[in-house]
Amino acid sequence: MRLSVLLAFLFLSLPAAEAQHAQHFTAQTKKLGAIKLNGYFVQGGVVVGRSGKLKAMTLDGREVPLGPKGEYVFGFSRDEKGSQVLTLVYKDGKFESHSLEIAPRSYDIQRIEGLPPKQVTPPPEVLARIKRENAKIGKARRQRGDWQDFAGIWIWPAHGRISGVYGSQRILNGQPRRPHFGVDIANSTGTPVVAPAGGVVRLAEEDLYYSGGTIIIDHGQGLQSTFLHMASVEVAPNQRVEQGERIGSIGATGRVTGAHLDWRVNWFARRIDAQFLLPRAIIASPQ
Repeated sequence: MRLSVLLAFLFLSLPAAEAQHAQHFTAQTKKLGAIKLNGYFVQGGVVVGRSGKLKAMTLDGREVPLGPKGEYVFGFSRDEKGSQVLTLVYKDGKFESHSLEIAPRSYDIQRIEGLPPKQVTPPPEVLARIKRENAKIGKARRQRGDWQDFAGIWIWPAHGRISGVYGSQRILNGQPRRPHFGVDIANSTGTPVVAPAGGVVRLAEEDLYYSGGTIIIDHGQGLQSTFLHMASVEVAPNQRVEQGERIGSIGATGRVTGAHLDWRVNWFARRIDAQFLLPRAIIASPQ
C-alpha cells in the first residue's frame, strides 16, 4: 500500500472522533419489494446499494443510474420535506412504486448584524468574474461518469478539527445567506488533502473568487465531491485519481477567515451531507 493511501486510511476516524458534540443518525434498512435499501432517509441523507434484479430506478421521476452489477446511489437535499416516490423496474418486466419518508433535521442558524455592506454583497466589479466562474462549475457538475467509485468504503479527505457542518446558515444584516453545504476540516495551511474515493477530476482551479483553490471529483453515476479553499491544487481536469491519492493541500484561499478544507458532495443538483458517506453513524459537530 502506498504511503499516501495508508495515511488516508489513518485519517478515517480522526475528525469525527475529535468533535465534542455530535448528532446521532442510524442507517436504516428498508425492504421495498424484492430489494433492500440501506442508508439515511433524512434531509441531506444518501443511499448506496446494489441489486442485480433491477432494470431501472427513478426517484420522484428522475433517473437513478444503475451500474453493470446494479450499483446505485441517490440522495436527498437539505430542505426536502414529506416523501418521495421511488419507482423500481425489474428485469422480469414487473414494476412498483414506493413512498420514502424523508425525516427532518435541525440546523444551526446564526444572525450577525452591523457588517460593512461589502462583506455581505460582492462589489459590482467582481460580478462578471463570479458569473464566468459559476459557468465553469456548472459545466463540471453536468458531467456524469459511468463508473462506480462511490460504492466502496469512503475515507476522510484530510485530518483536522471539524469547524463547520452541513446545513448551517447565517443571516447577515437581515439577509439570509445560502446554507453551508459542506463539512469544514480546519488545520494549518499545507496539510495534505486526499481523495476520499476514486474518480475523475472534472474541475481544478487555483483561484476562484468565493472558493479559491477548487477541485471537483466525479465518483460516478451523478455523485461528485468538491474541495474548496485549497492552498495547492495538485491534479488536472480529466485526471483519474484513486482513493487516498494526494490531490492538494488545505489553505485559506477565496473568501474565508482561516485555513480549512470545505468538503461538499452533490448527487446531481442535490447537495447531500458528505459525512453520511463515511462508515459511521455520528455526524460530527464543530468544536
